[in-house]
Amino acid sequence: MTLPAPIQTYFTAEAPQDGARFAAAFAPDAIVHDEARDHCGPAEIAAWWTAAKAKYRHCAEPLEVIEAGGKTVVRARVTGDFPGSPAVLTFTFGLSGDRITDLRVGG
Repeated sequence: MTLPAPIQTYFTAEAPQDGARFAAAFAPDAIVHDEARDHCGPAEIAAWWTAAKAKYRHCAEPLEVIEAGGKTVVRARVTGDFPGSPAVLTFTFGLSGDRITDLRVGG
């Protein structure tokens, strides 16, 4: 499966060593919505990602990608230290050029 470069980075970056590469995949005004919270800008998004990786020790394996409503939607199997693992989650990405502008993580 071929993913756009910033989305590929989202799924392949390793915490914490790839924090700068991960943050660079996001636009300066990017917003991530996950677990009923918004995280704004690359620095805050990278901090959210690093904390989530430390807490849940999770990884996500993309299963399928589709384009819908101007967004790139990736279904992925997520495994880690959380109730219900593994779970299939939907990652809905907005892209502009080579950057992620918005991301919504959902069940």
